[in-house]
Amino acid sequence: MKFGKVDDILSRVATAMDAACTHLFSTQHEDGYWCGELEADSTLESDYIMMHTLLGTGDPKKFQKAARWIVEHQNTDGGWPIFPDGPSDISASVKAYFALKLAGYGAEDPVLARACRRIHELGGPTCANTYTKIYLCFLGQYDWFAVPAIPPEIVLFPNWFWFNIYEISSWSRAIFIPLAIVYAKKPYKKIPAEMGIEELFPGGRDNCNLYLHWDSKIVSWRNFFLFFDRATHWFERFHIRPLRNIALRAAEEWMLERVEMSDGLGAIYPAMMNSIIALRCLGYSVDDPQFIRAMDEFEALGIEEETTFRMQPCKSPVWDTAYALYALGEGGVSPKDPRMVAAADWALKKQVTHKGDWSMKDPKGQPAGWYFEFNNEFYPDVDDTAQVCLALDQVDHPNERYQHESVSRAIDWVFSMQCKNGGWASFDKDNDKLVFQYIPFADHNAMLDSATVDIAGRVLEMLAAHGYTRDDRRVQRAIDFILKEQEPDGCWFGRWGCNYIYGTHLVLRGLEAIGIDHNEPYIQQAAEWLRMVQNPDGGWGESLCSYHDPAARGVGPSTASQTAWAILGLLAAGDTRSDCVHKGIVYLLNTQRRDGSWWEKWYTGTGFPKVFYLKYNMYAEYFPLLALANYQKAMTAVDAAVRPADRRAPERELGEA
Repeated sequence: MKFGKVDDILSRVATAMDAACTHLFSTQHEDGYWCGELEADSTLESDYIMMHTLLGTGDPKKFQKAARWIVEHQNTDGGWPIFPDGPSDISASVKAYFALKLAGYGAEDPVLARACRRIHELGGPTCANTYTKIYLCFLGQYDWFAVPAIPPEIVLFPNWFWFNIYEISSWSRAIFIPLAIVYAKKPYKKIPAEMGIEELFPGGRDNCNLYLHWDSKIVSWRNFFLFFDRATHWFERFHIRPLRNIALRAAEEWMLERVEMSDGLGAIYPAMMNSIIALRCLGYSVDDPQFIRAMDEFEALGIEEETTFRMQPCKSPVWDTAYALYALGEGGVSPKDPRMVAAADWALKKQVTHKGDWSMKDPKGQPAGWYFEFNNEFYPDVDDTAQVCLALDQVDHPNERYQHESVSRAIDWVFSMQCKNGGWASFDKDNDKLVFQYIPFADHNAMLDSATVDIAGRVLEMLAAHGYTRDDRRVQRAIDFILKEQEPDGCWFGRWGCNYIYGTHLVLRGLEAIGIDHNEPYIQQAAEWLRMVQNPDGGWGESLCSYHDPAARGVGPSTASQTAWAILGLLAAGDTRSDCVHKGIVYLLNTQRRDGSWWEKWYTGTGFPKVFYLKYNMYAEYFPLLALANYQKAMTAVDAAVRPADRRAPERELGEA
């Protein structure tokens, strides 16, 4: 599609925005919120089959549907990736292979024959991560004494101790504490030999070294922690564990306390699944109210269709509602619109009122944040809180005082969560002891919750919207943190979205909002990086491979969400003149569907870099709307500034996307 004058494209932008707003409202729940599906890789369905097999609680029909979903996501080389078109991952592949065998597939099946060859090429199950090995132990396919020890006694370590459970990320905490209970009990269920995975071990399991390998450097943190791991296993073998019963009771109490006011432990898939297994290990029957509740919350993550069954890693109503509300407000919807007020009212009711794990490192902070899911009282996060505050600014709530006080409390909480380096992490404060990444059971690459520039950028934007300036010392510390984190080529790393395009656009928006001059060299260097990585079709895209290979930063097929991010970043850098922005807008106009929505195949969300990724289905809905709205405002402002001087000035021609 070719557009001529700027007025022509603005007319099309207005039409596209109207259609996008109409579509967004059509997906709003009657209670006021939005919640799009979250997609992840096949390990969720594999774990689902393994867990139910262990507990004897599975539905054979769901097993077959889940197996069909797993098969549909197999790579042509026989393995399974952790994101579409990604390389085969050893852990995902081993889990998928085992799950399919448990679902009735035979080793001679072409699907499994190809998978077996690929798993051998990847090194076999001994190269898989800790989670995979422990789940294999449940069904007798790995040795409990060869997996990293997760002793429940770690729950007893005092908070002042160098290592304690609050020195690791909140999600790791929620995953590992029930898993520590499971490790202590070491559940085992015998399965028929034909369902086993002996054939996956090159040369047979008896001929493989199942244990973790020592570092080639004698003196290293890995060897330091491996020594304690081996010592723990030695004490386990000889039943030298005097504090075990006390530790199990403490772990059980910790776990049960945190399922209250939450949709399952941590409201995230792995923690919820581990808590279900832990409850059975502790002796809870399948008809115990605690077990029934935990299982119901877990099953609520499932999506069953006619031929397939898949699991979501969690649900994202607060996040989706905050962004949808913000985009609609920026798109010109009246702040008094009843649908906007309903969304704001729903969000306000989700504000946290109780202290959670975050208070262990922020004892003076008062509860006022927002979480990601429907209910997760113990785990609000700074990112959601900042975005909700931005969204509420788009609405005139009938109870203005209530809204103002809620946002004011939230801002106070955000400031209380600022880290020593000036940035903000997601769930905790100063959770950044890098040495803990070498703990043997920390191979999920997400042991810590360090401050990130993408969150810092969002917080700056939110603070600016509520009157804060660079004169505030806390704001200046955040700016200093961001500038220290800039990459040599001008971009910024994105922890919670893929990847450098995501991080860069949030930083640029935050810096612009807080009053940084567009002409600063570091701003223009970032803008030039965005222009440099634009695709020939006018869009932007970045593969999740950029987390694995820095050379892949900014490289990938165009997506609606990443194109929107790049446009938002360039506009925040003051770029209203380059063809890059206009070509990006044309790309969004060309790819909008008749119903006003956009669709993208690729994952652009990040759970744990290099380990777990997400596709937020609503990212392709509200981010393009937000980009179009910001473009319309920017070009209208430029037009207003230029035309009084010369109303006969020629319109700039736009190229073809």
